[in-house]
Formats: sequence, structure tokens, C-alpha cells
Amino acid sequence: MATREVLRSNDTAKRSAEIVVAARELYEEKGLARTSIQDITNHVGVTRSLFYHYFQNKEEVTSAVLDQYITDFLEAMQHWHESQTALATDESLHSMVKIMRMVLFEKNTFRMALSTQENAALYLDFLNRFAAQGAEFMVTHPMVEQTKYGEQSDHLYETFYVLIVGLVSYLRSHPDVEDEVLIDVVTRMLNIEQAEEARELA
Repeated sequence: MATREVLRSNDTAKRSAEIVVAARELYEEKGLARTSIQDITNHVGVTRSLFYHYFQNKEEVTSAVLDQYITDFLEAMQHWHESQTALATDESLHSMVKIMRMVLFEKNTFRMALSTQENAALYLDFLNRFAAQGAEFMVTHPMVEQTKYGEQSDHLYETFYVLIVGLVSYLRSHPDVEDEVLIDVVTRMLNIEQAEEARELA
């Protein structure tokens, strides 16, 4: 009986994931507004009733798609984290900025739709979740352990949250800003240069 329940649970998770993948593919191809629930069910090969078994409405499956984008970002950040050989270098910060640009400006219809007025509420929801999970990741990153904030601040999570929201907002309105400007903002907010100097003196 227990084995049967596990198999049923696995099938449920697999089918739900397939619906989310189908929705993401269609959103990126056709856009959010032009994709209907019927389009999604046709794409994955399930009935509408089965769709509603897993998701209450289109907004709920869209939320799951946004979670996938955030997961992609966190996986990219994890790869970036594992590739670092020093606490904070110009090269590592350049890599982080490139990841941020990729997440924001990778060309597909869905991401462009997020910036439209009609999807403002959806974009704000994505931004808040993106910042929350990004900040949670960064507070445990070795890059900040020996910065002034890492040593003294009781509000490191809040610092990263505000930093991420600010960077995303600025990048969207100033996409041509040079990486060096963004890196300078990050190093000033986190006092990375001071931390590097202190580490070298030690």
C-alpha cells in the first residue's frame, strides 16, 4: 500500500511538472496573454479537468513558471559560487552581473511581457520573490563573510534584498549601463574593498 502511494505521488508531481513546462514553453513562444489554458492542455496532452486537478487557474500555473525562473537563477548563482576561488574579485563580480543581465534580458516573449503595464502586479510579485530568494542565497555566500556587513550588520538579508531590487529596477530602466558602474555600487554597499584590504593586511 505504501509503495502504491509513493508511485501515485511521483506520478502527480511528474504530471504537474509537465504542465508547468508546457506553460513556460508556450509563454516564451506566444506570450502570456495569448496563451490559454486550452493551449496548455493541448500542448502537454491532458484534459482541462486534469489541469484543474493540479492548478486552480492560469494565475497559479503562471506562479509556478515564475518559480522555475527563480530556480534557474539560483542554480546559476550556485554554479557561480562553486567556481569562486577568492572572496571577491573583479572577475567574480563581473560574472555575477552577467548572470543578472541574463535573468532579466534573455530574449523571450514571456519575459518581455512581464515589463508591460498590464502585468505590473505579476512583475512585482516576481521581483519580490526573486529578491527574497536571492538575498537568502547571498547571506550564506562566502563572498560576504569577511565584508564589513558580514562581520557587523544584523541586517544582511535586508541589505541584499534592497540591493537586488535596486539593481533589477535600475537595469530594467538603464539596460545600457556599464558593468563597472554596477560593480562599483555593489562594492560600496557591501564594503568589499575594505574587507579585501583588511584580509591582505592580516
